[in-house]
Amino acid sequence: MSAREAEAPPGPRPPRALRQRLLSWYGAHRRDLPWRRTRDPYAIWISEAMLQQTRVETVVPYYERFLGRFPDVATLARADLEDVLGVWTGLGYYSRARNLHRAARQMVDQHAGRLPDDPAALRALPGIGRYTAGAVASIAFDRPEPIVDGNVARVLARVHGIRDEIDGALARRRLWDEAARLVEGPDPGALNQALMELGATLCTPRRPRCSSCPLTRSCVAHRAGDPESLPRKAPRSRARSVEAVAGLVLRRGRVLAVRRPEQGLLAGLWELPGGDVSPAEPPRDAIVRTLAQRVGLRVSQAEPLGAVEHVFTHLRLRLHVFRCAGVQGRVRLRDLAEHRWLPDAALRALPQGGPMRKALALALGDAP
Repeated sequence: MSAREAEAPPGPRPPRALRQRLLSWYGAHRRDLPWRRTRDPYAIWISEAMLQQTRVETVVPYYERFLGRFPDVATLARADLEDVLGVWTGLGYYSRARNLHRAARQMVDQHAGRLPDDPAALRALPGIGRYTAGAVASIAFDRPEPIVDGNVARVLARVHGIRDEIDGALARRRLWDEAARLVEGPDPGALNQALMELGATLCTPRRPRCSSCPLTRSCVAHRAGDPESLPRKAPRSRARSVEAVAGLVLRRGRVLAVRRPEQGLLAGLWELPGGDVSPAEPPRDAIVRTLAQRVGLRVSQAEPLGAVEHVFTHLRLRLHVFRCAGVQGRVRLRDLAEHRWLPDAALRALPQGGPMRKALALALGDAP
């Protein structure tokens, strides 16, 4: 061996060495999470759907409630969608719940009420993409299928020094290739969970704990001295600001609730009627206008109760809330699915999005 070879820093280890280190670390340090105590494919599928873009500590109580209410594919398939959305309320990204419901019905029709163990068959179900199919196939069925989510992408980008923008085609292809090489071998489900766990607990976006990481000696980014520089991301566009109004419309002690269309933002969820504020339009004028246009009601009183804010991925919403009385006319819906006149308790029980929960808390005097 030459002097230059002796002084060269260690390069990335072959997959076998990385696998051994990851599995050993995971066995000693993994968090005790409820979906890790089961090999039930259904429970694993539910957990993976809930964990998309949602923190673990938020998911745990929803996961336990969901399985308590819908313990298997058949029960979920038989349930009304509104019941499913009601249990999901507060978790956000409601298309996930709708896709779970649709997929359960498809499994009853096509797979005898069970999750298929074939990754291609899994990907054919609503809401299951390459990542979820790989997670379920590897964890529940011991298939050597790769996964790449945000945590895994960060780990692999740093270990292999991938400097292309992480959302670009080149980086995505490289990440999936590296994940596929790594998952081949014993315990593919544990290996994939180890990658996710490492990204969630040690290889974090800011201040990664490299001194505790089992892959430090193999990590290109660590050797370069700046692991936080990876992965590289394209600049994010600023969230668009929107002003809207919502009215607590009262008639004979009941409140009007309307359900949003089945497509679009917060599809199929219930809310107080209202709509967007036009440029330069006072919010009080907007609530009178939108109630007339969208539900066919005229109101003579609109008392401002305040405003709440809610941030979506690319949208910052400021929602002005009014208590409306002196109601005239009959409900005639425009671009809304249905309506109900309800007492407060029944209104609170409907599946709602985050903005409406905040609006109801303000309008009904609850703590937000």
